[in-house]
Amino acid sequence: MRFLHTMLRVGNLQRSIDFYTNILGMKLLRQSENTEYRYTLAFLGYGDESENTVIELTYNWDTEEYDHGSAFGHLALGVDDIYKVCEDMKTQGCDVYREPGPVLGGDTVIAFVRDPDGYAIELIQE
Repeated sequence: MRFLHTMLRVGNLQRSIDFYTNILGMKLLRQSENTEYRYTLAFLGYGDESENTVIELTYNWDTEEYDHGSAFGHLALGVDDIYKVCEDMKTQGCDVYREPGPVLGGDTVIAFVRDPDGYAIELIQE
């Protein structure tokens, strides 16, 4: 078995694609539209789906906002320079809601940001 993708429902597909590609540096790998059922799928990641886990963004044409509920936690990304990444993200208008620093009770340096739909993304210093 292999972990293939995580799906997130988004309210504005282009805004989300722009965030994941321009801010987080992912590539748009493929996109498809289903006119009968009124949705569009976009798959993004840091490498080919055959070798990497990716994100599936699902845009239901008639829905602009979702309740995230209390079960979902966050996505996590490893970064080379968490302080620079967070400063760059803030300059680009991103919501860095937990500044970089050590995790409570440990040495690992983390930060948290939100994507345009409010999903939490943990950045972890590698």
